[in-house]
Amino acid sequence: MKRLQAFKFQLRPNGQQEREMRRFAGACRFVFNRALARQNKNHEAGNKYIPYTKMASWLIEWKSDTETQWLKEAPSQPLQQSLKDLERAYKNFFQKRTAFPRFKKRGKNDAFRYPQGVKLDQSNSRISLPKLGWMRYRNSREVVGEVRNVTVSQSCGKWYVSIQTEYEATEPQPESTSIVGLDAGVTKLATLSDGTVYPPVSSFKVNQRKLARLQRKLSRKIKFSANWQKQKRKIQRLHSHIANIRKDSLHKVTSEISKNHAMIVIEDLKVSNMSKSAKGTTERHGRNVKAKSGLNRSILEQGWYEMRRQLEYKQLWRGGQVLAIPTPVRSALAVVIQQRKTASHKVNSSALNVDIQRMLISTGHVTF
Repeated sequence: MKRLQAFKFQLRPNGQQEREMRRFAGACRFVFNRALARQNKNHEAGNKYIPYTKMASWLIEWKSDTETQWLKEAPSQPLQQSLKDLERAYKNFFQKRTAFPRFKKRGKNDAFRYPQGVKLDQSNSRISLPKLGWMRYRNSREVVGEVRNVTVSQSCGKWYVSIQTEYEATEPQPESTSIVGLDAGVTKLATLSDGTVYPPVSSFKVNQRKLARLQRKLSRKIKFSANWQKQKRKIQRLHSHIANIRKDSLHKVTSEISKNHAMIVIEDLKVSNMSKSAKGTTERHGRNVKAKSGLNRSILEQGWYEMRRQLEYKQLWRGGQVLAIPTPVRSALAVVIQQRKTASHKVNSSALNVDIQRMLISTGHVTF
């Protein structure tokens, strides 16, 4: 079977290369925003969405224009990829997967992508990118497979390269044959039907006071001044630190669960709906705003969506399966688990697995 995998490394550019990467990211952002503005005007006029094939001609037009001739200095492929990203964003919107495409902001998710023309020299820990030349990177692991595309991104003042590869992998066989139910929570990150409990992720809570102190300092500085920029970078680094702790914790939990169970049954939670603003709208004001805001913060801190994403791809790689079921069926499963508890409040996992399988078959969610 074909497998796609990404390998991310920190780049070590020189001063000139770093300046060029900022310019390239800015050019890609400019192309995306300008194309989005045209699409919005076209949409407001009641016309159909303009596909990439038409948007590509806009890029030629902008490069010929005297005001935007500087776009010629950036590599063509990343600019084209920006338009393809916009097309994908519109398709996701029409399929009701995401919200309407929004304009990109400088300094937030600065990135550009090369679909080809990249050379990788792993033995010397360097990579060659069009119009940037050879650049060293922190080689922490071996890159396996054929390079499909390369994405260069910036985060907290540092530049990273993500190399997506494709390679042939053997058909995986699950290491375990058990089936388990998983209940995501706030006071407990995850509770399994076999009685296993994983503690919550509290990286934000631990650093909340420090973050508030840094943000107060930022508010007292002149906006866009050198000191303001310096303070903003400190806040960005702390946010990155919090996110890295959360992701590391989730990877450890999901790896353990994936190794020990062939099928994982989870509730199909709509995290975006569960964490909507507590304030409500001007017509309908929210109630218990402070309590709801705290709950929203706790839900987002646990990273339920990221946990599900990690479980899905890890199970796929191990030959297992993740089954997301709607809330009514999940409630019925909870009753089964409660009935199967012994006097010592421990779950008889082998008997429970049989009951869960019967329940899933009867509801038509899975066949064995």
